[in-house]
Amino acid sequence: MVKNYSTHLLGLSLFCASTLISTHACGGYAEQFHAKIPTLAQGVDIDGEFNEPQWQHAVEIELKYETSPAENTLAPVMTKAKMFATDTSLFFAFIAYDPHPEAIRANLRDRDKSWGDDLVGIKLDTFNNARLAYQFFINPLGVQSDSIENELTGQESDAWDGIWYSKGKITVQGYQVEVELPLRLFNFDDNKDIQTWGFELIRFYPRNETHRFSTHKIDRNVSCKLCQLGTIEGLAGASQGQDIQLTPSLVANQSNQRPLNPVGEWDDDTNVEVGLDLRWGITPTTLLNATINPDFSQVEADAGQLDVNNTFALFYPEKRAFFLDNKDYFDSQLNLLHTRNISSPDYGLKLTSKTDDHTIAVLATNDTQTQFLVPGNLSSDIATLNQESYNVAARYRFDPSNQFSIGGIVTLKQAEDYHNYVYSGDVKYQPTEQDTFTAQYAFSQTQYPDDLFQSFCHGADCQIPPTTCDLSNCDYNERVLRTNKQGQFNDNMYKLTYNHNRRNWYANARYESIGDDFRGDLGFIEKVDSAKFVAGGGYKWYPSDSFFSKINLGGDWDITHTQNGERLEQETEMFIEFEGGYQSYIASGIATRERVGRRHNPSIIDIDNNTQMFNEVMGWFYTNFVPTQALKLELDVNYGDNIDFANDRLGTLTMFNPGLEWKLTNSIVVNASHRYQTLDVDGGRLFRANLTDVRLNWQINLNSFIRLTSVYTNIKRDPNLYLYQNPNKLYQDLGNEVLYGYKLNPQSVFYLGYSDAFSANDDIDSLTQNEKTYFMKVSYAWLL
Repeated sequence: MVKNYSTHLLGLSLFCASTLISTHACGGYAEQFHAKIPTLAQGVDIDGEFNEPQWQHAVEIELKYETSPAENTLAPVMTKAKMFATDTSLFFAFIAYDPHPEAIRANLRDRDKSWGDDLVGIKLDTFNNARLAYQFFINPLGVQSDSIENELTGQESDAWDGIWYSKGKITVQGYQVEVELPLRLFNFDDNKDIQTWGFELIRFYPRNETHRFSTHKIDRNVSCKLCQLGTIEGLAGASQGQDIQLTPSLVANQSNQRPLNPVGEWDDDTNVEVGLDLRWGITPTTLLNATINPDFSQVEADAGQLDVNNTFALFYPEKRAFFLDNKDYFDSQLNLLHTRNISSPDYGLKLTSKTDDHTIAVLATNDTQTQFLVPGNLSSDIATLNQESYNVAARYRFDPSNQFSIGGIVTLKQAEDYHNYVYSGDVKYQPTEQDTFTAQYAFSQTQYPDDLFQSFCHGADCQIPPTTCDLSNCDYNERVLRTNKQGQFNDNMYKLTYNHNRRNWYANARYESIGDDFRGDLGFIEKVDSAKFVAGGGYKWYPSDSFFSKINLGGDWDITHTQNGERLEQETEMFIEFEGGYQSYIASGIATRERVGRRHNPSIIDIDNNTQMFNEVMGWFYTNFVPTQALKLELDVNYGDNIDFANDRLGTLTMFNPGLEWKLTNSIVVNASHRYQTLDVDGGRLFRANLTDVRLNWQINLNSFIRLTSVYTNIKRDPNLYLYQNPNKLYQDLGNEVLYGYKLNPQSVFYLGYSDAFSANDDIDSLTQNEKTYFMKVSYAWLL
């Protein structure tokens, strides 16, 4: 039923392409701010002062407009900026005036952690094609934040870290910052005598609300934000210079583990590794990353997540530097590359390039083990093979105009008796300033090891399908059915989206079809054998002289079937959002949903006559606000019907999730959250789960910090209420980490730390230590 939609996708692509050729560009974007940047012979020392003569020759720019929450009104306070360039760097400085400098919010923080402070910064689109933009922000103490905005996906990522220089100081009239951005940070076309880059200067002014000031007006009727950037012209003779960065690293750790039932002896393991990373800007448009024996350990612990009454695998974001550099070049509408699936490589190579309208990205690594997601339509899980694998991803995109792009991505994951190949094409088209169409098609070829399904079998052998099988007595499950494959199997998926955005209203629709045998093992495709349609919209108000500056009333309807047309889920949701004083955000909604529970006979894949359809009604509420400069509060609440997946019946879910950010001083901050979750069924409370995540960070200075982390999980169950299994009454887990860090820049670091873990259950009376690790890392980036 869904296999022939690839022809429709091809037709849509050809229609968009022909429309583009006939119109060339849909245009309509208003002309924005323009400035000419002088090129000088010498730069300045970055010290937060503006006493060098070069600043007298810089172009001066004023941030005249407030774009949020007010709409393109004159900014209530003055902000001036100066800019000039040399042939290897871009320099800019801000003077941020403030009639009440004692109200300035400035805290010592680690990199990318200063959001909520007063900030000034710049946004740069170095190809001026409204696809990607670099963003650099600085607080009044010089703390840096950088990120990349991707217009194709509509997302911003602060995972990218560049090496640049800044200083800031608070003055009697406000604050001022001075910044140098080396041109080696950027991809740009150095064949041009004069560069023309998209740009915007920005100031965030957090008081009762967070005010955003800009060099130019922002049209809320235009959905494309990067299309509205102003331009800077200049940078004559711009060059990256000899852009080679070598980063050797030394990592040492001693890990100790022991069994707990019964408590055994400690097993010690000491490891010392030397590695080398290369970052080579072959040209200003082409970057080569290479790594040998890399340290891919994560210094920062993942945020705690509850995995109770959940049938799908948890998602964890990428944090490792090698994978993050130019990561956005691989992005498409489908998540076909999720590099956390590459767990322990010995080497890696990545080439990214953008020339004129063409973008190319290639990634290749090995992995000492093979890990991938086994998807389904009711559940998913992680498969691990003790085999070395080879992983390749290649992406190409063609952007002939701001309104149209077309591209493709290929991924490969291969081990001894396993492989997964994915071939995909995608298109994005904006016929007007308000309308956006996207389409993506993918085809996969996969082969599993013949015995992979046995690793998901609940019994000794799942080779022969059972004659009788039910929830109380069955070795089979969906993962066994999805992995019990002989030889190669193929399938496809596609996704179509439409979005219409105006100042006061919006509408959207999405259709996504994923075949039974489609696999995207280098990405994060957790559902297959499904076809989902979603349609939604809403209306927005911008009240004046009110506590709330923005109100959004919206909703959507969706329905999901299997590839055979069996209904899996149908949902209707309404919600309302408010933004206003105390930097507050408040949202609440209600959803009614019909969805199926577990398969009554887990040995067959059927849904109809093999599952029960449950009716759920759920309400939710979320808010965050800043009552004082030192305190940010957050609350997430859910209450209503929820399927008890362990026992295939309807229960009542209560979820209460408060959180806070408490600035004890301008250099010490506590981030804490607690998640309380219960599920009540006929007869009593099935489980009560608590997860507490506490992190204390002391930023000693701009370079040094000490971080304490503790994540505690406590789950209590009533085994008498479980129909098909006999779980532990108690599960406890405690993980702690103490870390000292010194960062000269994002790649030149020294870390020294200790972590441990404790566990308890019905057989272990109290929390007992079962893991402890001492670790050290040192790396230094040589800029050649």
